[in-house]
Amino acid sequence: MNDLPLETPEDQILALRRDIERHTYLYYTKAAPEITDREFDAMLASLEVLEKEHPELSDINSPTQRVGGAPLDAFSQVSHAQPMLSLANTYDRDELAEFDNRVKKLLGGAPYAYVLEPKVDGVAISLTYENGKLTTAVTRGDGRTGDDVTANIRTIRSIPLLLHSDAPPKHIEIRGEVYMSVSGFNTLNETREQAGLAPFANPRNAAAGSLKLLDASTVAQRPLDAVFYAVGACEGITFETHVALTEQLHAFHMKTFTRQWPCAGMDGLNHALDDLLEHQAEFDYQIDGAVIKVNQVAHYAELGATAKSPRWAISYKYEPEQATTRLKAITIQVGRTGVLTPVAELEPVQVAGTTVSRATLHNEDEIRRKDIRVGDSVIIEKAGEIIPAIVRVLVEQRSGDEQPFHMPNSCPTCGMPAEKREGEVAYRCVNLQCPAQLKNWVRHFAARAAMDIEGLGDVLVDQLVDQNCIRDPSDIYSLQQETLAGLERMGEKSAIRVLDGVATSKCRDMWRLIAGLGIPHVGTKAAQTLESHFASLAELALADVETLEGIDEIGPIMAASIYNFLRDPRIAEMIERLRSQGVNTERLPDAVVAKQDGLLSGQTLVITGTLETMTRDEAQELVRQHGGKTASSVSAKTSFLVAGAKAGSKLAQAEKLNVSILSEAEFRAHLQS
Repeated sequence: MNDLPLETPEDQILALRRDIERHTYLYYTKAAPEITDREFDAMLASLEVLEKEHPELSDINSPTQRVGGAPLDAFSQVSHAQPMLSLANTYDRDELAEFDNRVKKLLGGAPYAYVLEPKVDGVAISLTYENGKLTTAVTRGDGRTGDDVTANIRTIRSIPLLLHSDAPPKHIEIRGEVYMSVSGFNTLNETREQAGLAPFANPRNAAAGSLKLLDASTVAQRPLDAVFYAVGACEGITFETHVALTEQLHAFHMKTFTRQWPCAGMDGLNHALDDLLEHQAEFDYQIDGAVIKVNQVAHYAELGATAKSPRWAISYKYEPEQATTRLKAITIQVGRTGVLTPVAELEPVQVAGTTVSRATLHNEDEIRRKDIRVGDSVIIEKAGEIIPAIVRVLVEQRSGDEQPFHMPNSCPTCGMPAEKREGEVAYRCVNLQCPAQLKNWVRHFAARAAMDIEGLGDVLVDQLVDQNCIRDPSDIYSLQQETLAGLERMGEKSAIRVLDGVATSKCRDMWRLIAGLGIPHVGTKAAQTLESHFASLAELALADVETLEGIDEIGPIMAASIYNFLRDPRIAEMIERLRSQGVNTERLPDAVVAKQDGLLSGQTLVITGTLETMTRDEAQELVRQHGGKTASSVSAKTSFLVAGAKAGSKLAQAEKLNVSILSEAEFRAHLQS
C-alpha cells in the first residue's frame, strides 16, 4: 500500500481494493504470493469495515463481494454483442490437412501461420468489461444469447473484477473457459458420495452444474477456475495477431494458457499436436484436444465464417482410448459412512496403459440410465484418463441371458436395512456396527493422517472386528495384551508393539482426533482449521451451524455435517469414552495455530520420492508447522517440489513448469534459514 496517509475513506477503500486485487492475482493466477494469508485476511476485514461504515461507496466489483449475495430466482438472458460461434471439429489429420488447404486457397498466397492451444474441456464463458470493470458474465447459450451468470463468475478468485490497466479499453468481451481442476473434481465427488448425493460424471459436468446454481455462495465453495483465449466485441483496443491478443489478456491479469505452439503448415501442426498430446498431463485441467487458429487477425475477415463456425479456426479432438470387455458381476462396497456403492467387476482389459478389472457404477440411477446388466458386453474408457467408466452397453450383442441389477434392501455385510434418504440417490446401511462400515471406520481412525496408530494394520483390524473385540474406535483403547496375542499371526511382541502404538496415540494433536472421527466432508485440512478455532472437542461440539459457517474454508455443507455428527448421541457417548480413556480431546499447548506467520506462509509444496531422514507424513507436518500447505500434484501454483530418491513423473513435471526443486537436505536447510 501507499506509505503516504490517505485522507478520505474513499481513498482508503480504493487503495485497499487495488491492493487486494493485486494480491489475489499473485496468489490465484501467478501462484507467487507476497504476503501471508493472515495479512490478506486483515486487509479484507479492514475493507469490509470501511464499506459498512460508508455504504454510499459500495461497489459490486469490490473484492468483498466475491462470496456471492442472495440466491437468484432464475437466470436472466443476455445477448452477446458479437456472436459466440462454435468451432468445427475433426478427429482426423487428413481433414485437418483439408482445413489447411482451404485456408491457403482463400488467402490466395498471402503469408499466414497458426497458433495451437490446448482445448479445455470446460464451459464457454464471455465476460464484458466496461472501462476496465467487470459488468456481465454470460454463458455461450445458443451463440447469440446466454445465461447471465455474473454473480457466480465473481466468486472465481482468479478472474479479475478490474482489468489491470491504467488505460483499459472502453468496452471488451473477453472469452474463455470455466473449468474444474482434476484434483478439485475428485475431492468434490468424494464429498458428494459421502453425503449420499450423485457424483458428477466428469469435471466438465461438474463445472457446468456449478455455474447453473442459483446460489452464488454455494458456487463459491466449488473448485472452479478459468482460462481466457479470445475476445468478442471491442472498443478502444485492437490486435494484430492472436499471440498479441493473449499477451494483452495476460497483461490484464487474466489467466491464459501456460503454453502455446506457434507453427506453420501441416508439418508444424502435426509436430505441435504430438507435443501437446505428450504433455497434456502437465495441465491442471482436462483437455480433449487442441484448438488451431490462424495467427494473423487481419486474415479473419477474408476467411470469414459459416453460420456456425469461423473458417480461420478448427478444433482437433483426441480420441479417448476405449476397450470392450464383459461385465461379470456387480458387487456392493460399503463405505465408511455406510453408503452402498455398486461396482462393476469386469474381465480384465488394457485401457490407456493400465489393466482395468473394476469400475465404479456410482449408484442405481446410473445403472438404470445406461441399462447396464450383468453379462453385458460393455465399452469402457478412462474418464478423463483417471477413473475407469462404462461408456455404453453393446446391446446388439446381448444373448438374452443378461440379468438386470437391483440394489439390495439390506446391507450385504451385516444384513441390516439399507435406506434411501429423501433427496439422496445413495442407499446407506443404517448400522454403525456393520462390520464393513466399522472396519473402514477403524482403519480411517488409525491411519497416518488421523491418529497414526502404529501396528494397527488392515489385517489386524479385520480380525478385531470379526471377533467382536471392537464396536467403535473407542474400543481400541480397551484392548488387552492377551486378546491381541491370541489372534492369528500375532504374538506377545507384536501385541506389545500395538499397545505401545495405542498408548502413544493418546497424546496426539486434537486435529488428528477430529480427522479420525470420520465426520463426513471433514478431512485433514478441515480438522486442522477446526483445531485453530476451538480449544477443545467439547467446545467444538457446542458450536452452532452459523458459527461453523463463519470459519474460513468451512462451507454450509461441511458445517451442517459437523453439527449433526457431533450431536448424534452415539457419537457423543463414544467421544466421552475416548476422553475417559485418556485420549487427548483438547488443543495441545504447542499446537500450531497461528501458522500464517511461518517461513512457508502462503506457499504450496509437493513432496515426492523416498526421503531418508523422515517419512512423507513427517515432511508434510513440517510444512504445516511453518505455515505452508501441501498438495498431491504439481501445477503452476506449486511453490516448491521436495524430491527424494526415485522421484518420478512429479519431478519431470516440475522441471517442465519451472517449479523450484529442493532436495531433502535443501528443504531442511531452507526451514532453518
